[in-house]
Amino acid sequence: MADELSLSSLQPAQPRKARKRVGRGLGSGKGRYSGRGIKGQKSRAGSHKMPAGFEGGQTPLDMRLGKLRGNTSADAMPIGPFRTYSQPVNVGLLDERFDAGAEVTPEALKAARLIRKVSVDVKVLGVGELTKSLSVSAHGFSKSAVQKIEGAGGSVTWLRGEPVEKKKKKHKATKPAAETEEAEEQEQVEDSRAEAADEARDEVTEEEKES
Repeated sequence: MADELSLSSLQPAQPRKARKRVGRGLGSGKGRYSGRGIKGQKSRAGSHKMPAGFEGGQTPLDMRLGKLRGNTSADAMPIGPFRTYSQPVNVGLLDERFDAGAEVTPEALKAARLIRKVSVDVKVLGVGELTKSLSVSAHGFSKSAVQKIEGAGGSVTWLRGEPVEKKKKKHKATKPAAETEEAEEQEQVEDSRAEAADEARDEVTEEEKES
């Protein structure tokens, strides 16, 4: 007859393996180095949590390879790692969401769910038709958007100041070949006249010395 079940005779269905107790003295079987060996990286705490691509302290592969040239400086905006972007809003949506005479600001656009963030610049584009007079304030406008807003009787306000157009460099016009030849001939005539005048002066000074 099997033993009666009691608290003193309870056992797990599967035998459990006892946890390995390391670092409990030399007589415990796993003392001193606790199974990690003598010194080295793997014997330190946190050595198994290295970042991906870690190569043991030597120069990583991404630093050993050559670097490609490209738009990687802050001067290369809006491309490269310092790229900037803006949230586009079309004038057709402004005509649908706002009443005539309303003031359209980034806060109003967010309240109308046309943009997600107020911290990101807003640019108004000219897609769609605008039939209402609105006073629109944004960080950027396309030329067609400005024409449609002002054409409907509204106004445009640049939150970062109206952009300044860069002056085009004036290239010197090349003179035709005939004009250049005439100028060269005139220079030669002037040079010959100057040489003749210098010779005359030298003769006069020599005569004065002899006298």
